[in-house]
Amino acid sequence: MRIVIAGAGAIGGYIGARLAHAGADVVLFARGPHLRAMQERGLRVVSADGEDFTVRPQLTDNLATVGVADVVLLGVKAHSLTSLAPSLRPLFGPDTMVVSTQNGIPWWYFQGHGGELDGLRLERVDPGGVIAASIEHVRVVGSLAYFATDIVEPGVIHHTEGNRISFGEPNGEKSERIRTLTAALSAAGFRCPITTRIRHEIWVKLLGNASLNPISVLTGGTLEQLTRHPEVSRLVRAVMVEAEAVAAQLGIELPITIDQRIAGAEKVGAHKTSMLQDYEAGRPMEVEAVVGAVVELGERLGVPMPSTSAVYACVKFLGESRERLAAAPQEAVAR
Repeated sequence: MRIVIAGAGAIGGYIGARLAHAGADVVLFARGPHLRAMQERGLRVVSADGEDFTVRPQLTDNLATVGVADVVLLGVKAHSLTSLAPSLRPLFGPDTMVVSTQNGIPWWYFQGHGGELDGLRLERVDPGGVIAASIEHVRVVGSLAYFATDIVEPGVIHHTEGNRISFGEPNGEKSERIRTLTAALSAAGFRCPITTRIRHEIWVKLLGNASLNPISVLTGGTLEQLTRHPEVSRLVRAVMVEAEAVAAQLGIELPITIDQRIAGAEKVGAHKTSMLQDYEAGRPMEVEAVVGAVVELGERLGVPMPSTSAVYACVKFLGESRERLAAAPQEAVAR
């Protein structure tokens, strides 16, 4: 099985490193300082439990040179997929599967969904329909990563905790292709349950992402700080309640309670969310797919979302303000 990691950041890079360490045929796509560091020194993984290894997988900054892949694992953030998706076509053969790992509501969520919303495209997730036009939804295997990683310096990924990745066919089948995929990931040390209800599981994770991620950016707090602070935790809960109401309108009955979701986040400890890591590093944030898409759905379904809308507006403003400041001429900034 030839696996291409299209985006070797904190999540994709960690998956790719473990696959390479297990001897898999894997190619990592990256650019910039991270790519140069991996070319010069390899990709190093350091884990909180003491594990420390370096691999030298095949690397590229040009997907057109790789050839056909059996699996294309999308390791980029949701907002980067619009520009990446059209360049994936050279990787596709008749049976190439595309593994979606992005946080938030994925672009394929309503493809083959059934009911009144079948085929719905969320503008905040897939502006102009570029992603859907580039990746046929029949190729898609959904996945959700439940581990905490971050790039501490170019070429070095720190793994805080967790090793689970859930996989699911959008149609709920336990297909042969998904069994083959999970076998490869299991051999690399991941725990890979196959779910027949991937859309339900997306909402379970989204409860935390839509609330904790943007609020962490606005406050600078870690997961344990956000969940333990009396006033902030009330806001976290309010956003979760609103997201749960949107899920209910879609016929999604969540298998865990909000109390359980908050307790799970607290157990992760002093970990910064991926959105806060991006903000502090000056990178674009996954605001639209994680928060904006929930607001867009709430508006469409008539679900009141005062807390989520307020948090969304504030974190979006913060990101846009930073972009304007970065684009402004330095002499104007000084004045």
